Amino acid sequence: QAQLVESGGGSVQAGGSLRISCAASGYSFSRYCMGWFRQAPGREREGVATISSSGSSTYYADSVKGRFTISRDNADNTLYLLMNSLNSEDTATYYCAKNRFQNCYIFTDFDHWGQGTQVAVSS
Repeated sequence: QAQLVESGGGSVQAGGSLRISCAASGYSFSRYCMGWFRQAPGREREGVATISSSGSSTYYADSVKGRFTISRDNADNTLYLLMNSLNSEDTATYYCAKNRFQNCYIFTDFDHWGQGTQVAVSS
């Protein structure tokens, strides 16, 4: 059974940076595309970024493009999201998720989710 555990969330001032992580276990991490999603209070969950199984292809939502970087370490079964130039609109609970396939370019076909880590950006 796939398990995903996020960590690294916290409070940061606007303009600051934060890196969150997701430790994966219970499946062959390197075989599947992974993604980050977020959900702000009172809003629907939205896709943030995806990364192919090898790490060679990435995809970003327009709202974070140029500010966030998704990466992965297949030797360590860990997914990362580096967030720069944070603003109040980035305040949310961030979730990592496993895709059903090796490659993913949009935010569909995710079948396992972590419990989330909270990020709060203060101005």
